[in-house]
Amino acid sequence: MTETQKLGFREIAAALRSEIISGHYPTASALPPEPELAEKYGASRSLVNRAMTILAAEGLVRARQGRGTMVTWLPPMIHSSARYSQATRERGGAKGAFDAEVLSLGLEPEHEITVERAEPPAEIADALGVERGKANCLVRRRRLLASGIPVRLNASWIPLEIARNTVLEEAAPVIRGGVKSALAELGYPQAEAHERIIPSRLPTEAEARALEISPERTITDIVHTGQTADGRVVEVTTTLAPAHYLVIEHTFPLT
Repeated sequence: MTETQKLGFREIAAALRSEIISGHYPTASALPPEPELAEKYGASRSLVNRAMTILAAEGLVRARQGRGTMVTWLPPMIHSSARYSQATRERGGAKGAFDAEVLSLGLEPEHEITVERAEPPAEIADALGVERGKANCLVRRRRLLASGIPVRLNASWIPLEIARNTVLEEAAPVIRGGVKSALAELGYPQAEAHERIIPSRLPTEAEARALEISPERTITDIVHTGQTADGRVVEVTTTLAPAHYLVIEHTFPLT
């Protein structure tokens, strides 16, 4: 190979990017070690390392202690009203919309769940119509992963008078169809939802750590409010996700 034929780090990054997206290196798999990649591309380890830095900045790979460099590329998930339909949330026994989305990609959904009775932030207390400054809500916090890759941080706030001593207090992914299905079975089916979406902001240190992303990677921040047919708000769910994992679509009437 002549000097002019040698690949630069951008060309190496482009070649690896293509192989990742094509599935040659599947999501959640480990890339070959850098010395092996250097030999494959006829390049130095330093050039391969620079290529990895580019791919990490794009969210395609992530270095993990003791496991090498993991492929973290996922096709963006469509965030639309369709994901909240009962048929979607419960498809194939899914434990909610996220489960259904991940299963459709051929990956394994994982849930890390904590549940507590807690005082909600003031704006959530107001949305739910509960008194501020009191531990009058149940919060289900979930770190959601796709085959080991953190994809979402969710927190669902529900008035304690509804959630107390119900399946919602179980710190496990036991609810087919997720929180909305559980609330429907408790007599609180939701008829309407509202979402406030901040499409791109920088994460806090804690958020970046939980999502295992660089603090420079942007995240999407969604606040979802669900209410019954009589107008009662029974759920406020906050969602944080790396922005490159989401495509947001909404259909609305034009008058």
